[in-house]
Amino acid sequence: MIDGILIGLQTAFTPINLLMVLVGCFAGTFIGMLPGLGPVSAIALMIPVTYGLDPASGLILISGVYYGAVFGGSTSAILINAPGVSGAVATAFDGYPMAQSGNAGKALAIAAYSSFAGGTIGAILLLLCVPFLASVSLSFQSSEYFALMVFGCTAVAAFSGKGQVLKAVLMTLVGLILATVGEDPSGAQRLTFGNPELSDGISFLLLSMATFALAEALSMILKGRSKSNDSESEEMANVNFKSLKLSRDEIKEIAMPVGRSSVLGFLVGVLPGAGATIASFLGYGMERNLASQEQKKRFGKGSPIGLAAPETANNAASTGSFVPLLTLGIPGSATTAIMLGALLSYGVQPGPRLFIDNPTVFWSVIVSMYLGNIVLLILNLPLIPYIAKILQVPRQFLTPIILFLSLMGVYLVSFNSAELSIMLVIGVIALVFRILEYPLAPMLLGFILGGMLEDNLRRALLIWDGSYDFLWQRPITATIMMVTVIVLLTPVFSEIFKRASGKR
Repeated sequence: MIDGILIGLQTAFTPINLLMVLVGCFAGTFIGMLPGLGPVSAIALMIPVTYGLDPASGLILISGVYYGAVFGGSTSAILINAPGVSGAVATAFDGYPMAQSGNAGKALAIAAYSSFAGGTIGAILLLLCVPFLASVSLSFQSSEYFALMVFGCTAVAAFSGKGQVLKAVLMTLVGLILATVGEDPSGAQRLTFGNPELSDGISFLLLSMATFALAEALSMILKGRSKSNDSESEEMANVNFKSLKLSRDEIKEIAMPVGRSSVLGFLVGVLPGAGATIASFLGYGMERNLASQEQKKRFGKGSPIGLAAPETANNAASTGSFVPLLTLGIPGSATTAIMLGALLSYGVQPGPRLFIDNPTVFWSVIVSMYLGNIVLLILNLPLIPYIAKILQVPRQFLTPIILFLSLMGVYLVSFNSAELSIMLVIGVIALVFRILEYPLAPMLLGFILGGMLEDNLRRALLIWDGSYDFLWQRPITATIMMVTVIVLLTPVFSEIFKRASGKR
């Protein structure tokens, strides 16, 4: 390992590779800020540029674009409630309210520090645990993934306020239903109502942009323009370098959540198919459940923990996703699938022998990740006061900008105008839900987990001849299911205990 690290340092610190890290991080951050594009589009744009480079330099550039896009996706989520990437959806839950309360600079700073911590801890874990984590990743089968998805659904309580658990559960069910729209694995049409435009289902990008960016723009239109709104915008954007500093109490408050979310996010990223989006939701849910009663009241209203946890988890998961890609040759997401294609085009075969046959590529990418996180922090912190000026744009101009970015972001992915109509319908329905105070986050959680939950349940039943015995006969599955039951029952017993204590 020491020899490998030295090879990685020697390769990553060459002038051309340092330039690749810088260019990749800058391009990725900029593209990540634009709603709808995300790391997949960013990497696709960069692949032709890498053809003239050697494999190590090309992959360093692509990797920089990847975690740069994940890093930059939080900016639009915090400032205009339009997540630049799907992994930044959970960041908007507390980041946007924090910006609206006049702490835009602090929100962007917390996101930057958390992203740096998550990426750095992820890179260190990747360096130390690659061989072991590869074997753990292989031990997971469909039954374990199904149990993991069920466990993910228990995070629904994290997105509901007091007395709103039933609303959150209902919205999760709505998300699960939306995930079934389109063709099932056997080719049968479900919930398409004879509309061919729905045969491919509803994309996550469309749903997230409709429920957040579009619904926010429509909400601005309903509120109308007032002088107080414009003065509030100027106050919210009054950011300077002093406002980026975190107090000792704030650092102490987010330190443990950042540490926990880094490990959780990295482990989720290691599992093929899980990814940064699920990691961010699980990180948010875990910290919401572990928070004190006083801290729980602040979630959804601008909690530093609620912002730091998902932003840490999604960056750590981005690093973790390189484990199955480099050690097993298994892409865990659309982004790493494109990276796999790029590696194969270089004549590099990822897999168990990669760090033996191509140690330069393997170790230089890992070392460059740490360099990339330092570059991202240096690039982003000085720009925060200028980025926050977006909030000074008057609402009558900001609203059409949000509408344009959200609609064009969806259209540029599919080039299907029918999706804009579907998006508008979902946006109006989401606005109604917001007015009725139904939480929208559980719907997105149910939608994300729905497809994977169904696919893995089908595979598990096929392997076990239609029997549900896998739930208790496979130790890892049984353990995850037990933890799920404990997490579900803990709030119930906690409430019973409180009532009993009150009576005494």
